[in-house]
Amino acid sequence: MIGNDIVDLVLAKKESNWQRKGFLNKIFTTKEQLLITAAENQEVMVWNLWTRKEAGYKIYNRQTSIRGYFPLQLECHYESETTGTVYCNGNKYHTETKISKDSIYTIAVAEKDYFRQLRNLNTDVKLCKNNGIPFIIDDLTKIEIPVSITHHGRFWKGITLGFNTPNII
Repeated sequence: MIGNDIVDLVLAKKESNWQRKGFLNKIFTTKEQLLITAAENQEVMVWNLWTRKEAGYKIYNRQTSIRGYFPLQLECHYESETTGTVYCNGNKYHTETKISKDSIYTIAVAEKDYFRQLRNLNTDVKLCKNNGIPFIIDDLTKIEIPVSITHHGRFWKGITLGFNTPNII
């Protein structure tokens, strides 16, 4: 199982006021809020943790078919700026985050070994959805292949596990 999320930092700065009253309490646990207030760049920490939660949620949603808005049930355990875990209702997801001046991008996986198997998708890949959950169909075998898609502002990222069909990757 995989999940991903990206934040366009320019767009987030323009459209999201993470400093407004109640925002942090609504989205982040007490431990996460302490990470934010202690961070050298609090805005980057907010979106770093947010992308981790969103990427983890995508796995949780695929595993359980439970859809909803419950950010406080997803808790980030921060190892470093680029690695950590997200816990949700007894499930553990591993995360890797890439931070640039323009974006923050996180991939979450259910098993650490999956990081080595990840493949990027092209933007022109033909996506299908079942209950809002995306997948692609292998042209040769007709097997449904799970994917995770994210987009925000100027950025779009799609990933899958170990799938090597040339017209998709």
